[in-house]
Parts: sequence; C-alpha cells; structure tokens
Amino acid sequence: MRIAPNSIAFSGLLGLLSALPTFGIDMILPSLPATAAALGAPASEIGLAMSVYLLGLGAALVVYGPLSDRIGRRPIIMFGAALLAFASVGCMLARSLPLLLIFRTLQGVGASGPGMGALTIVRDLFEGEEARAKMSYVVFAINIVPMLAPSVGAALLTLGGWQTVHWAPVAGGCILLVAVRGLAETARIDPRARLNPMTVLRDYLSVLSHPICLGNAICNAAAAGAVFAYITGSSLFLIDVVGLSPSQYGVVFGASSLSVMAGSLLNQRLSGRGVTPRQMIGIGLSLSTALAVCLTVMALADGQSMPLVVFVMTGVALSFGLISPNAISEALEPVPAIAGAAGAVVMFMQMLGAASSSWLVSWLFDGRSALSMAGTMLAFCLLAIIAFLGVPLVAGRELELPTKAS
Repeated sequence: MRIAPNSIAFSGLLGLLSALPTFGIDMILPSLPATAAALGAPASEIGLAMSVYLLGLGAALVVYGPLSDRIGRRPIIMFGAALLAFASVGCMLARSLPLLLIFRTLQGVGASGPGMGALTIVRDLFEGEEARAKMSYVVFAINIVPMLAPSVGAALLTLGGWQTVHWAPVAGGCILLVAVRGLAETARIDPRARLNPMTVLRDYLSVLSHPICLGNAICNAAAAGAVFAYITGSSLFLIDVVGLSPSQYGVVFGASSLSVMAGSLLNQRLSGRGVTPRQMIGIGLSLSTALAVCLTVMALADGQSMPLVVFVMTGVALSFGLISPNAISEALEPVPAIAGAAGAVVMFMQMLGAASSSWLVSWLFDGRSALSMAGTMLAFCLLAIIAFLGVPLVAGRELELPTKAS
C-alpha cells in the first residue's frame, strides 16, 4: 500500500523520520547514572555516550547526503533504520563502557539516515509554500522530542533498568522499516551519474559556492546556535544561580519547547496567508535579536530576573520555529538535483552551530550571571542577520554576471 504525499500517514512518517535522531540524544539522559554504575564506569566518562552518538550522527550526514542523490532515499533510510535497531540491541548487550560507546556511535550513524531522509523527501516532493509547510512538520517533530524523550527514558528505566531504555530505538527502527515500504522512491536519480570522491566533492562545492544555499544554511545554523545558547545557559543560570530544582527547570524547558512548536504552527498559518519565507525569517530574527539585547542589558546590570530569562527563552524558541523551516527550505530550493548533499550541509552546519554555541556558553560562564548565555545568544543572532542580509546582495551580483557578459 503506497503512502500518498499529502496523507496523514505521510505526515506521520515524516515525523518519525525527523524525530528518531533527536530521540537518541535525549532518551538516555535519565539512565546515564545507572548505566555508569552497571558498567563500572566513572561518572565523568559516561557522558561520552552522548558525544560519540553526535559524532556518528554528524559524520554519517556527510556520506549519506551525496549517496542518497545517487542510489535514492529509501535505501539510505532502510539501512539507517536497520543499523539503528541493531546498534540498540548491541547497547543492551554491552558489558563495558568501550563496547557501549562503539554501539552508541553506530546508533548515531544509523539514526542519521532517517534524519537525512526527512529533509530530502520534502525537497523531492514539494516546492514553495507546500515545502515550507512540510518543513514545519519536520521542525515540529524535532522539537517535541526533547519534551517526551527523557520522560520515556525514565519510564523505561523504572520498568527494567538501563538496558530497557534502548528498546525504544529498536521499536522505532523496526516500525520505520515496515512503514517506508509504502513510500515510493522520491529521488530523481540520474542513471549516468557515478559515485566517486570527485563527484561528492563537486556536489559539496556546488552547495557551498551557491550564495542562496550557503547564506540560508548559515542563517539556520546561527539561529540554532542562539537556541542552544539558552538550552545550555539556562540550565546553568536557573539551577546553579537562581536555585531551581531539576524538576522545576524541566517545566521551564518544556515550555520553551512548546514555543518552538508554536512557531512552526504559526509559520504554516502565515505561509497560507501569503507571507513570504524571507519575511518570516526577518520577523523571527528581529524577535530573537531584540530579546537577546534585553537579556544582555540585564546581565550587564548584574540582574537575575528569572521571569525575564524565561520570557527570553520562550521568545527565542518561538522565533526559531519561524526561522528554521523557511531557511532550510530556501537552502534546498535552488539545487533539487543534489538535495541530499545540500541537506547534509544544512544539518551539519546546524549541528556545528549548536555545538559551538553550547561550548562557548559553558566556557564563558562565570557562575553568577546570565552574561555568557546572553552574549553568546546575541552574537549568534547577529551572525544570522548578517547571513540573512547577505543572501540577496551576493545572489544579486551572481545573477548580474551573465547579463554583463552578454
């Protein structure tokens, strides 16, 4: 039975593809202490289970992107889902930290396939307003996971110990293997195209040298950096400085995740009313930058207003729901023939922006204020604005060259 692109089943499949990679990050958080105790590993080293997963996730994107342009989206998704299920079983059977880290890396490599598939399938099947609406589903699914995954992980931990947590990705991978059988291949495969290192390099250079692709990819990555500045900084400030308990902070964090989803839904409504992608990106950037300025002023004045921090978190999260679907869609739009390579660049840069922002906030944190969070957030907002404003300028010069030559 084929899944129609405009059906509810397709939206559900798109959500599953998008959610699996992020779910693997957040689901194990409640089980890390129990895992360390069971494997006899130091608490300081069990955090590597997060790092190696992200490493596998990011590294696989670079390969999956151009590969999916040559052999199709379905083989990559099915391989990734099967590897995710296999690696999750391996995690359950691991009896030492090094073995667990190997299978966690493979989990990341496997989860990267469905994540790549979500972006490229949208670009293959839809254009314009429809593509932006579907991309909102992707962002929606990605950002609902941080709210649900830790709770699911905690429930599974209570039921059967740390190994039980890894049954969730096994189930997700198996469900995806069955569901994707109903999805027709969406890639426009050129039978003459061959996959070799020079071809892959050429595809990536084509994406990186395209001003619209690169500018929107940087804008999306910088916007993600602003979001991860509050994700990292808010926990440091609200727990270590203000004194919230982890459970209280969880409620605040959940509210900010709801704001991302609200922004994604608002994006769909505005798209239907004729608001252009650049207008929505501009609205989102204006909102997030204004809030970052307010937070920076408060931090410089040695203020510790928890309501303001929560308000800024919520507003920046909502703005990301406006920026990201449109920036991603605009980045993929000009290069349909190499959407896989373009999607890999977009997601890799987003992960790079998020990782560098989180590191910067932690490195600059002074233990008494929100200045590292505010300053980093403002810096990434300004970078996003520079990329956003630079797109039409550089693209305009590129478009003028053939006219002058003629």
